[in-house]
Amino acid sequence: MISNKLPKIFYGGDYNPEQWSRDIWNEDVRLFKLAGIDVATVNVFTWALNQPDENTYNFGWLDEVIEQLYNNGIYVCLATGTANHPAWMATRYPDVLSVDFEGRKRKFGFRHNSCPNSPTYQKYAKSLVEKLAERYSHHPAVLIWHVNNEMGCQCYCDTCEKEFRKWLKKQYGSLEELNRAWNTRFWGHTFYDWDEIILPNLLSEHLDRNHPDKTAFQGITLDYHRFNSDSVLDRYLDEYEILRRANPNIPITTNYHGHANYKPLDYFKWSKKVDIVAWDNYPSFDTPVSTTAFRLDMMRGFKDGDPFMIMEQTPSQQNWQPYNSLKRPGVMRLWSYQAVARGADTVMFFQLRRSAGACEKYHGAVIEHVGHEHTRVFNEVAELGKELSSLGDQLLDSRIDAKVGIIFDWENWWGIDFSSGPSDLLDYPEQVQNYYNAFFENNIQVDIINTNSDFSRYELVVAPVLYMVKTGLAAKIEEFVANGGTFVTTFFSGIVNEHDLVTLGGYPGELRKLLGIWVEEIDALFPEQKNRIVVKEKIAGFKSEYSCEILCDLLHSEGAEVLAEYGDDFYKGMPVVTRNKFGEGEAWYIASSPEPKFLQELARHLCKEKGIEPVMEAPSGVEVTRREKDGRLFMFILNHTNLNQNLDIKEKTYKDLLSGAIFEREMIIPPNEVYIVVEAK
Repeated sequence: MISNKLPKIFYGGDYNPEQWSRDIWNEDVRLFKLAGIDVATVNVFTWALNQPDENTYNFGWLDEVIEQLYNNGIYVCLATGTANHPAWMATRYPDVLSVDFEGRKRKFGFRHNSCPNSPTYQKYAKSLVEKLAERYSHHPAVLIWHVNNEMGCQCYCDTCEKEFRKWLKKQYGSLEELNRAWNTRFWGHTFYDWDEIILPNLLSEHLDRNHPDKTAFQGITLDYHRFNSDSVLDRYLDEYEILRRANPNIPITTNYHGHANYKPLDYFKWSKKVDIVAWDNYPSFDTPVSTTAFRLDMMRGFKDGDPFMIMEQTPSQQNWQPYNSLKRPGVMRLWSYQAVARGADTVMFFQLRRSAGACEKYHGAVIEHVGHEHTRVFNEVAELGKELSSLGDQLLDSRIDAKVGIIFDWENWWGIDFSSGPSDLLDYPEQVQNYYNAFFENNIQVDIINTNSDFSRYELVVAPVLYMVKTGLAAKIEEFVANGGTFVTTFFSGIVNEHDLVTLGGYPGELRKLLGIWVEEIDALFPEQKNRIVVKEKIAGFKSEYSCEILCDLLHSEGAEVLAEYGDDFYKGMPVVTRNKFGEGEAWYIASSPEPKFLQELARHLCKEKGIEPVMEAPSGVEVTRREKDGRLFMFILNHTNLNQNLDIKEKTYKDLLSGAIFEREMIIPPNEVYIVVEAK
């Protein structure tokens, strides 16, 4: 579990007492206790308060806050406060200010604008964290350290340019190897001195501000993104190492951005360095349930299935969206349990008390501007607090057993987006989501994995648009399939290596032997265009035809069985779905982007062939998952619809851990209701 000090699901959130007077602190503690809140994240944006100049540190206020919380049974998630450098630092040491994509040097303001490679930033950030570690690393109130906050800054300053060259020297060793990897003879880009290399931005390799991903030289831009992700990670590690030396027993994390697939940072690489993954979960009113489920499963997948933290979610509305609607009654509870159902061991909010000014004053909070407990939101929070307390440690450290892995790879994503062509409609996260949705609709549990993950844990591995096949990956997939696994990939796969150099000899490159096909051409369809997938021979569960769009690979079988063909255009009759036997397993290729119904039926067919069972049969709109611990199965049943839903549970008898209700043969699930059931003896 996260901490033996609090053996239950953490319940709390971000608290900013520095914005309030001490008489408000007393009232806050009273209200926190009423709501069942047992964890407060403090000290997030306090660098300027804690350090008013180079040599002065003031932690007296923080001592008071921590003591008051702890004496009232509330632990702290202690942030390091390095997310926003103070104004004095920006004024006296301008190297801390980042330079944006267009080459403009930032001024003080907003947040997350510190250059990650600034010597000044590094010096003072480490000094601050050393002071905090010395003062609080053995305080009994501290449950977990929270480094910085939603880290991430892409900087194009002279310091970063120099550090980029150093990074490249480590990666390539010589300019000859770098020139080869970047294919610099194209457009006469050959480098003869490391100092000739400049950062790729709007002033150099990128095409225009309206298409910031489009670059003339994919190799250099790809490496810049790797470098930048590593640079920001190094700043996390600066703090991590100080905190770990001070006390090896307190876990350390940092919260990932609200979009699980935050593009600038390779979170799979990052997750090797955090003790527990923490995420800020902010779906919109109209975010599909499956999209949130995908992001939650990704959090779990970052550390091979380990439970994770929900560091932030809103109790009701947000403030940065075009239309910041309220969470309807019951939805906060429903979405909180959705996170727990998919592996979260915490439920935490931003914010505990609503700010009085600035850009987050209309962001939802446990304590509203009215300042008392007599609100709908507070009452819902308090009711959830009681339920989480009653669950105790039953769910802690339970895991989800998935037999399907879906690959999501940051470098693959970067490579696709930096390409010039073949279609602006090709959206890598969307394609992965499409395949995830197919399993979600079939109630099949899925892990989101990386190309470095252990494939042997799965019966089925799906890699949508595996454009980039890095060194060793093809052999790894071949071994998985030869040993009996099923592998599925799609159009625009096997095209390049990790340097974005095309693998010559025909697409899909290193995957050609495994898939038993050769792709001759790739047709890009306009937004209004579609083709058809015509099933060649009847496969159980499939219709005779489906629509497809975006890209169409024109391929030839080299031993693969052709299961479906195109129905239109000059390539009518060419293969669009193939299956190739390889060793004890098989490899499928889907040569276009099919309609959702095809993918749902493909997922159902593949799982049936592999003996992968749904968690439970459920009506559309009812989400079901299962966590396991010590041989005990916890079934989560969540009704995301506005209607009562009937669930046939066959001959089973279940007990709901939240209400104590017993269900036999069927469940009637009210709108926005949640059941966590175990089999009744």
